[in-house]
Amino acid sequence: MKEIENLFLPPKNFAGLSSPFADIENARVAILPVPYDGTTEWHGGTREGPRAIIEASTYLELFDMELKQEIYLMGIHTLPELQPVLSNPESMIYNVYLATKNIVKQDKFPVMFGGEHSLSLGAVQALKEKYNDMSVLHMDAHADLREEYMGTKFNHACTMRRILEYCPITQVGIRSLSKEEHGFIRMNKMILFEMSTLRDNQKIVFDIVNSLSNNIYVSIDLDVFDPSIMSAVATPEPDGMLWSNSLKLLKAVAVKKNIIGFDLMELCPQEGPAACAYTAAKLAYKLIGYSLL
Repeated sequence: MKEIENLFLPPKNFAGLSSPFADIENARVAILPVPYDGTTEWHGGTREGPRAIIEASTYLELFDMELKQEIYLMGIHTLPELQPVLSNPESMIYNVYLATKNIVKQDKFPVMFGGEHSLSLGAVQALKEKYNDMSVLHMDAHADLREEYMGTKFNHACTMRRILEYCPITQVGIRSLSKEEHGFIRMNKMILFEMSTLRDNQKIVFDIVNSLSNNIYVSIDLDVFDPSIMSAVATPEPDGMLWSNSLKLLKAVAVKKNIIGFDLMELCPQEGPAACAYTAAKLAYKLIGYSLL
């Protein structure tokens, strides 16, 4: 008689990994999928993003040509999806905080797949308890600096305003903001690298790296990319970052700073081709490699 475990398909793990490389006790990395988009107001569907990234990741080539290593050998554990809380976004953020805190307590490197960008606050809150000297590298088309939006301070459009209450941020790739946000940035002399700056300044990567503290949490809203390579997002903006210059920046940050975790947010699979989910999966795999190898 067949062993009962052989009757079932394996769980959906990042990169299709199996034991021992997917086991939590062996892994250096823990991936937290959070299928939540409770405050999204235009294109809903980012709740499907985490699952799409994980499914696309099973087609990754596990040998990285640039790093010339098999990144998965460090161990990458995929946690079950975090259950959505539909009552209010603050409760959902708190659950992300609890889940991330548990990852950090186990001395694992946290990686979150969203879901909407409001969730990043919970991860930052958890990491701030361990790393006093930390800042956030925020890569996004939008500033997300509104004090309040659609009746809550915990909307995805307010994420970085809330994170600023915990640590400094450096914003990269911004090309859309409100008049209120523009005034807030000027009044607080915030560090903002707009897309026009990224194109015109040859030493911009050096400037971005130098603006950061030693310990860095990287928060990437996938709409930071140009729609030509990343159309599957909830709020696309033209004239965004491309693959090569994004990797150049992230690699430079990893070389000079200590990346303590990252997130990839706001993939909206139904708004674009399957290539977008694959691109997000490859970005996650490479950024794990940059951060820990």
